[in-house]
Amino acid sequence: MPRTALLGHWVRELFEPDFPDRDFRLEPASADASFRRYFRLTLPDGTTRIVMDAPPDKENCRPFLKVAALFREAGAHVPVVLAENLEQGFLLLSDLGSTTYLTALKDRNLAPRLYSDATSALLALQIASRPGVLPEYDYALLSRELALFPDWYLERHLGLTPDEATQNTLHRVFSEILTNNLKQPQVFVHRDYHSRNLMVIGDNAPTFPTNPGILDFQDAVYGPISYDLVSLYRDAYIQWSEEQELDYVIRYWEAARRASLPVHADFHDFYRDYEWMGAQRQLKVLGIFARLCHRDGKDDYLKDMPRVLSYLRRTCQRYGELRPLARLLDGLEQRPVEVGYTF
Repeated sequence: MPRTALLGHWVRELFEPDFPDRDFRLEPASADASFRRYFRLTLPDGTTRIVMDAPPDKENCRPFLKVAALFREAGAHVPVVLAENLEQGFLLLSDLGSTTYLTALKDRNLAPRLYSDATSALLALQIASRPGVLPEYDYALLSRELALFPDWYLERHLGLTPDEATQNTLHRVFSEILTNNLKQPQVFVHRDYHSRNLMVIGDNAPTFPTNPGILDFQDAVYGPISYDLVSLYRDAYIQWSEEQELDYVIRYWEAARRASLPVHADFHDFYRDYEWMGAQRQLKVLGIFARLCHRDGKDDYLKDMPRVLSYLRRTCQRYGELRPLARLLDGLEQRPVEVGYTF
């Protein structure tokens, strides 16, 4: 039986006792960069639920259930799991609506309130952190993510085979980045804490007290404290001036210090960690976007690559240890070398 029919049969079994001989409407709810699919279920009484379809041979629902419980315990607004069928890979979830931060932020006047809420939720997750609960964001995982850049962005997307000099440059720069990342204090890390996974809740959404609704958290780990922050403020899908970004990051840093989270006492040191963590994420994202295009046929992500590249280039131009990567990026795009500040 096709998965869509299997899913429909499961839903009907759940709700047939309450709504006998009534139709249910299932419609695609959101796109996903994995094999998971999400459907919005509209019941005969007009209420809605979300149905997750996670093929068991490709996805595992158990991490979603574990992290949902963990994050809810920390005070985060995540979907409530209403029913589950782990054998078939189906979950029935509460519906957090269809207004993402990315959609809401078309009105940029809403940004201060929405980002304040997102920062508060992130702090709650970090305050609740403890080791030994989630997988570690360790050297092996961080390295595998960096390898996506040469494998998918350079070779598959740009059609380049890195020569020995390029491989040596990448090896040296990746080693510097990983050394920094692994020295950072460790907390719970969502891993995709950005405007497409944060939801604006309720009819009076911009001032609703439980913003944001948080989605796509099943890959959470225990790792560097700056990771989710740089995902949020160097978002692949929406960009702010560095002046505005600095304001947001400083507000987080001040709140983190008040909460006794293990951030640097000197903001300059913290911001350096934030940028270096961003370099790791941006290299990974470029590889993932290329893979989504060339392996999965999802070429819509290509339009966001220039934004991610701009973040990466800015950081690499700023720090002497990362300058070789900046020159490599310039060479790939045949850009003139620009003079910038080095810290």
